[in-house]
Amino acid sequence: MGFNHDRLFSMTILVVEDEKKIAGFIRKGLEEQGFTVAVTHHGDEAYTMARTQVYDVIVLDIMLPGRDGLSILRNLREQKITVPVILLTARTEMNERVEGLNLGADDYITKPFYVEELIARIHAITRRGAGEHRGILQSDDLSVNLITREIKRSDRKIELTPREFNLLEYLMRSPGRVFTRTQILEHVWGYDFDPQTNLVDVYVQRVRRKLAANAEDTLIETVRGVGYRFCKKESE
Repeated sequence: MGFNHDRLFSMTILVVEDEKKIAGFIRKGLEEQGFTVAVTHHGDEAYTMARTQVYDVIVLDIMLPGRDGLSILRNLREQKITVPVILLTARTEMNERVEGLNLGADDYITKPFYVEELIARIHAITRRGAGEHRGILQSDDLSVNLITREIKRSDRKIELTPREFNLLEYLMRSPGRVFTRTQILEHVWGYDFDPQTNLVDVYVQRVRRKLAANAEDTLIETVRGVGYRFCKKESE
């Protein structure tokens, strides 16, 4: 997966998730990659642990018994506790995601997800400087702000509809990974559609057209017979 295991092996992660099956799945996946993992299922206990012990990253569900995830995050930041926080959210919790980023979360991940994706997020936020690029997806001259939902390419501002934005974000978070149309439908729209629908193709074409700097410029590549992937551009 391309991770720097020397860095990861020394890391301690606090996982705050009240669904024990999900918490166990996360713990197992992280421990297999060499992390030390502490787990709690209750918001009040999580807040005490986060204030009194040192963690490299906190993986924090928003919906919890006791204190909810956003109030835990708010109080930690008010006390100048700057530990990186990745929020776990449901697909429908868009307002909570934005509020979380505004409160000082470093990233969020929507359920369901692969542990490999969570590890990649942990890897990313522990590499960047404190606060640097918080809530920003960047690929060469393309910048996507997850808080303000502002998109820029060089100095050009790009306007996307909410659904187009969600599509770009989903692909851009995993550059080079090929997603099927069914995966895109499930994650971006959240419904079961007729497999024959061309909805994804229509939206990809719209986003491509808005992003393109010229006719040959394709950031979202078609993988024939499979689906689509975001092509991460390297700075020259």
